[in-house]
Amino acid sequence: MIVAELEPDQLEELHQALLAERLRLEEFLQLTKEGSKPVDLGTPIGRLSRMDAMQQQAMTKASRSTLETKLLQVRASLEAYRKGVYGECRSCEEPIGYPRLKACPEAPFCLSCQDSRER
Repeated sequence: MIVAELEPDQLEELHQALLAERLRLEEFLQLTKEGSKPVDLGTPIGRLSRMDAMQQQAMTKASRSTLETKLLQVRASLEAYRKGVYGECRSCEEPIGYPRLKACPEAPFCLSCQDSRER
């Protein structure tokens, strides 16, 4: 299957999507920073309330970890855009294709290479 390179308007659309996603992720990570701090065991609350707080803290940390990884991918894609190689598979160096990038603008691999990596 031959994948066409991105048209200039598609490239700009994806660039804007990456910028918006970076901003959204940075803002969300800033908002959830407080919720990921360790639970103070000296706080005078009930045992169940403390357990709930600890569970909530663990879930927030896991969510933040996922979002931090995605933010790294978005930043890497923005750097690739700056260097003029955005939309190029990092494995086979073939074009990734607009439909895949439209669905996931930070995708570093074409479908074929992504499928191979997941096996």
